[in-house]
Amino acid sequence: MTANETPPMATPRVAAGALFFNDEGHVLLVRPNYKNHWDIPGGYVEPGESPRAACIREVEEELGLAPPIGPMLVVDWAPTESEGDKILFIFDGGALSTTQEHSIRFADGEVAEWRYVPAHDLEQHSPARLARRIRTAIAVQSNGGSTYAEHGIAI
Repeated sequence: MTANETPPMATPRVAAGALFFNDEGHVLLVRPNYKNHWDIPGGYVEPGESPRAACIREVEEELGLAPPIGPMLVVDWAPTESEGDKILFIFDGGALSTTQEHSIRFADGEVAEWRYVPAHDLEQHSPARLARRIRTAIAVQSNGGSTYAEHGIAI
C-alpha cells in the first residue's frame, strides 16, 4: 500500500427502529408494503443523520406519532448476503397509550397495518434474525440497560 492509499474499511448500511409495548408486554410490529414480513417501526439512517434521529423520523413517518424515544437498547452487527454489512439499532419506545394507538396513521403509505405480538410468536411474523434481535432488546429493556449483539444474539 502506498502513502496515498487508504486501507479497505467497512461501509455498512445503518438502520434504527423503536420497540413499543402494550400493557401485556407484547411488541408492536408493522407490516410494510414493500416487505414479505413484519418489522418494528424504523428504517435506514440518512447521510448526516444520527441513528436516534432516524428512529424518531421513521416512527413519525410510518405511524404518524411523535412519542418520546428512550435510550438505545441494542446495537446489532447483522450483515446479510444480499445487503452486505449492516449495523442495526433498537431504541426504547416504551408503552403507547390507548390515545396514541388510536392516533396511529400510516403517514407515508409504507405501512399497511400494525399489531401487538407476544415475544413467543415473533417467528410467525418476522425472520428469525429479527426475532432474536427483538428478544434481546426485550431482555435488555426489562433489566434497564443496553447491549451489543451479533446477528441478534447479545455478546
